[in-house]
Amino acid sequence: MRHRDKLWKLGRTRSHRKALLCNLATALIRHKRILTTEAKAKALRPFVERLITKAKHAVLREQSGQLPSGWSVDLHRRRFVARFIRDKAALQELFGAVAVRVLERPGGYTRIVKLGYRRGDGARMALIELVDWAGMQEGAIRQETSQTHAQAQSS
Repeated sequence: MRHRDKLWKLGRTRSHRKALLCNLATALIRHKRILTTEAKAKALRPFVERLITKAKHAVLREQSGQLPSGWSVDLHRRRFVARFIRDKAALQELFGAVAVRVLERPGGYTRIVKLGYRRGDGARMALIELVDWAGMQEGAIRQETSQTHAQAQSS
């Protein structure tokens, strides 16, 4: 039997993979979009979407007053997310801005845009971004990033 074989291993040990995903998730929350390899972006998507969902449920409970008496925040969910997002500024951003902005969205908080191949090693590159912070349309993003890559290669 091949149970639990759908994990993105990324050629790393378990602890290294966990640290990588935590760092990528922190960067995505702080910057709203990051450029990385396609494999890392595909591994990051479910990881960060679970964290955003936890934060969203915490904000919903806080706003609706479903917390125990005397509590102002959902401490359990905040501590759970803080295990993975270790940067306090990014954690505040997640609970203060990101979760509030996606309250009505039923899921699908991230988008992966494939960008082609990296020049040095041929790795497939992708842009992963938070959907509600995308200022431009997908075609404009693809065009902007390809122009940026063309400028970087020419210099």
